[in-house]
Formats: sequence, structure tokens, C-alpha cells
Amino acid sequence: MAKPFDLTLYLVTDPRLVAARGLLATVEAAVKGGATIVQLRDPDAHGRALVEQARALKALLAPLGIPLIINDRVDVAVAADADGVHLGQDDMTPADARAVLGPERILGLSVGNPLEYGASDLGGVDYLGVGPVKATGTKADAGGAIGAAGVAAVRALTRLPMVGIGGIGTTDVADVIRAGADGVAVVSAICAAGDPEQAARALKAAVTTAR
Repeated sequence: MAKPFDLTLYLVTDPRLVAARGLLATVEAAVKGGATIVQLRDPDAHGRALVEQARALKALLAPLGIPLIINDRVDVAVAADADGVHLGQDDMTPADARAVLGPERILGLSVGNPLEYGASDLGGVDYLGVGPVKATGTKADAGGAIGAAGVAAVRALTRLPMVGIGGIGTTDVADVIRAGADGVAVVSAICAAGDPEQAARALKAAVTTAR
């Protein structure tokens, strides 16, 4: 059984967008503003550098009770003792990842639409990342935007916890939550903000209001 987690405000990091302020400073500010879970995503980082980043984030987040999720890399999550992994459709299968991670780590899976959901191996999956809700420039291989209606269509197929992701800003939150998402996952809305703490606070307040 995976450890408890809260999908209300899910921060996904971007190495380019946090470069000026720094990864740790950006994440720390976001958590102060209300981020409830953090995913380390750096597709260009080599294994050793990614493990070092993950360990630094784990040291920051663990005392605050905020889970750290690693994008794609099951080996890095285990090496850094992260709280979980988020997989894309082309990554290791969830069942294989679960066999490596054990029962307590959190396992997420990206789903782009109802057809992709239907074709997915959901063995051991704890939550879904559904989208992109809107067009996004932070993930080049993201599929076509599905809107809040697409989120609702996936929600109709599953009871798994899920977050909407992809191009979401404060004004989009209400539609995503009303479509059935348990929270929102954001990249640039926090990482590119002039004040990540305030940006996180506004996003979390929008989720709370929409509920």
C-alpha cells in the first residue's frame, strides 16, 4: 500500500525555468505557498546529477512531509530514496516499476485521453496525470490538448486519484477540478513565476474554492 499523498497542488520542476532562481529555492518557495507534492523532472540530466538533485530535494521536502516523485527514472528514485515515480506511456510498465519500487512508493502514470487510458497497464498505479489540458511548451512530446472535457471523460472511466496537467494557470483551475480532477499539476505557472510562493498560494486557493 503506497504512503498517503495529496494531489491538490502538484509541482513539476523544469530545469530551464528554475535555472535563474535555483531548483531548491524555487521548490522551497512553492511549498511555502502550498504545493503538496513535487516531481523532479530533468530529462537532460545524467544519472549521477539527477540522483544528487533528488537527494537534495528529498532532504528539503522530507521534514515538511511533502512527497518527492521522480519523473521516469525508477533507478534514480530508488537510489535517492524518493517517495515515488511518475511514468509516461513509453516508459517502463507500471507493473515492472512496481516490482522494483516495492509496495510503499507512489506510482503515477500519464494518460492523454480515454483511448490511452483504456490501453494502459494500470497494475500498481496510484494516481493519473491527465492531459495536456491546454497546449504546453514545457513538454515537447505532449499530445493534443484535451480540455476540461477530456479530463471529465477520463474521470468517467476510473476511480483512481488524478491531476489535470498541461498549460494550467489560475484561471483554468476551476474547470479542471469541476471536471473531476483531485488537483492540478503545474510547471511554468510556478517555475516561471516572479514569486513562486505567491503563485502557489493563488493556485491552491483556486483549487480549494473550486471544490
